[in-house]
Amino acid sequence: MSDLELSVGEGRLQVELRSHTMGKDRIVFIYNGKEHLGAVAVAEYSHSDQRASASVISRYGHRDDQIARSAALAIARKTKRAVCVIVGVHLDQATRQEIDQLVKNSEKLVRQFPADGQVSSITLPVD
Repeated sequence: MSDLELSVGEGRLQVELRSHTMGKDRIVFIYNGKEHLGAVAVAEYSHSDQRASASVISRYGHRDDQIARSAALAIARKTKRAVCVIVGVHLDQATRQEIDQLVKNSEKLVRQFPADGQVSSITLPVD
């Protein structure tokens, strides 16, 4: 069971975020109706440098790495903890506008991620 669930968008542009704790760390899933393993990013927050760094692994032919990296860095900075973000967002025959909206929806979910992760379930309004 997730200890945090967020969603934004409607229909084929809906994106969901689920998060679990693993000790003091976070595992975050960002996906839509075609969930899959597209890219994985791990970010670490350095308390001494007050910054985060990330590493990304992306599957061949997948373009989820941008979402994974930016989400991992943002969540690590916000929570000041290590985070692993797994992204699988896909649309068949997507237009450029649909891709841009999926990225915006993913970014909106990450912005709403609470620093303490203490929210159970939220559906965000569509822009």
